[in-house]
Amino acid sequence: QVQLVEAGGGLVQAGGSLSLSCTASGLPFSTYHMAWFRQYPGKEREFVAAITWGGGSAIYADSVKDRFAISRDNPKNTVHLHMNNLRPDDTAVYYCAAKQRQLTRDATLYNIWGQGTQVTVAS
Repeated sequence: QVQLVEAGGGLVQAGGSLSLSCTASGLPFSTYHMAWFRQYPGKEREFVAAITWGGGSAIYADSVKDRFAISRDNPKNTVHLHMNNLRPDDTAVYYCAAKQRQLTRDATLYNIWGQGTQVTVAS
């Protein structure tokens, strides 16, 4: 059974830090590009960051560049999102996603999704 399980969400004060993790099972993790998206209530999922299967390249949304960092640990089938200098507008449900072939910011091209984890940033 293919599964992505996110962890690490919670409540943090503005300016604080939080790290999310996503652990994969049932798929050859090291052959998949991994990404983080977030979703605000009533909105479509928004791209946050993505990393190539080998971890050699990453891309970020402009809104999180220089504040967030994505990394992966292939032996542990895990991808991380390290979030610094958090702002209230980072409050959302965060999802990890997986795909093969080309790295992309397009959520519609990711075929494997986790269940999401809530991040709340208090002002």
